Parts: sequence; structure tokens; C-alpha cells
Amino acid sequence: MILNKKKKSKYEYDNYIYTKGEWTKYFLIGIGLSSMVGFLFYKSVWAVILLFPFGFVFVEYQRKILCQKRKWMFNQQFRQGILCLSSALNAGYSIENAFLEASHDLLLMYGKEADIIREFQWMNQQLALNKNIEDILMELAERTQVEDVESFAEIVQTAKRTGGDLIKVIKQTEKNIGEKIEVQRELETLISAKKLETNIMSVVPLGIIGYMWFSSPGFLDCLYHNFLGCVIMTVILFVYIGAYLVGQKITDIKL
Repeated sequence: MILNKKKKSKYEYDNYIYTKGEWTKYFLIGIGLSSMVGFLFYKSVWAVILLFPFGFVFVEYQRKILCQKRKWMFNQQFRQGILCLSSALNAGYSIENAFLEASHDLLLMYGKEADIIREFQWMNQQLALNKNIEDILMELAERTQVEDVESFAEIVQTAKRTGGDLIKVIKQTEKNIGEKIEVQRELETLISAKKLETNIMSVVPLGIIGYMWFSSPGFLDCLYHNFLGCVIMTVILFVYIGAYLVGQKITDIKL
């Protein structure tokens, strides 16, 4: 989704608006990590100060992770929303009343603070204004940037234009989304151990340096407070960061 230059909204799924407490927490974590790295790799207060901006980088990095989690959660909620919609249509409700009935069912499942509740309420308002359901779903897909929502919107749009069986289309779409989510869950289960191993291995290099500090004081002094040592430790730091990012990329498997 291409965002305009207006102030970002919490309703944009490619954006996550922190509370003051959340922002402060992640900023302090980022500062703590940068301080530890700066001191272990350079043993210098100046290095800690120079790495201070990493706190802001960590905040933005964590924002992306939270956006991904929000989209994943919404995708699961949306699948349940389609199931409720299909049940309402089978019961003989019109498309407008089916969305309203589905909203009531979803409210009992997820509570009023869930994204899916807000989105279904918004769709009900748009339907009350006599807007086309396919246009409403396309707008939802554009805002959420969730692949399954985009697919559902395109399928409904095609069905409405060609006069297809909307109930059958919604049923099949819910089945397809459900199967995809189950496969993704199985993948998450299979690679969860590898993710844990990756996170542990990411901490090991820092632990080794710290261990050598305490077990063999002065052994690493040749790498600190001189130009060649600074260059070597900088190269090692970049290799370490690169290895961490590659490890995260390898374990981030999506369908």
C-alpha cells in the first residue's frame, strides 16, 4: 500500500502506532543492546555514545515485527469472519444483513477491541450507504495489505460481475484460507525450534567475549584502543550483524 504524506493512522496495517509506554520500552531495550555491543566490541564510552541512535533503529525494527503479527492475527480473524458470513448467508440473510449478523458473532469471539470487529462495523456502515460490497472489500484489501483479503475481494468482485454463486464462492474461499492458515501454523511449529536455536546462537558471540573478559583479563586488550584493533572489531561486528539478519531471514518462512 502506498501511503500519502498525511499523518499515519493506527488503522493502516503497514503501520503500528506505539503507546508512550511501548515506545519507551523498546527504545530502552535498543539503548541497552547498543550499549552492551559498544562496550564489548570497543570497550569505550565513546562507542556507546556513537551507537546511541541504534535505540531508534530498534524501535522501527520492532514496529515492523508488530505489523507482521497484527496482519497474521487479522488474517485468522478474517477467516473466521468469512465463516460467520457464510453461515448467515446459508440461513437466508441478504448480503447486508449477513455482514451485520457476522459482526454480532465475531463480537462474542474476539471482543470489541479486535481489528476484525472494527472492520466489519466499518463495512456495515458502508453497506448502509448503499456502496457495492466488492468496492468495500477492495478498499479493505488495499488498507490491510493482507494477501487473503485481497484474494477474497477479487473473487467476490468477479462473482458479482459474472453472476456467480456468491454463497458457494464464500464457502470455497473460507476453506482455502483455512487450509493455508493451517499449513502456516504447521510450518511455524516445525521451525520454532530452529528459531530458538538461531536466537541462542545470536547471543553466543557476545557471551564468548564477555567470558574471555572475566576468565582471561587482558587477553583482548590488544583489540581495544588502537586503530587496527578497532578495524578488526568493526569487521567482526558487521559479520555478526549480517549473520543475525541472515538467520532471521532463513527462519522467516511464509507461504
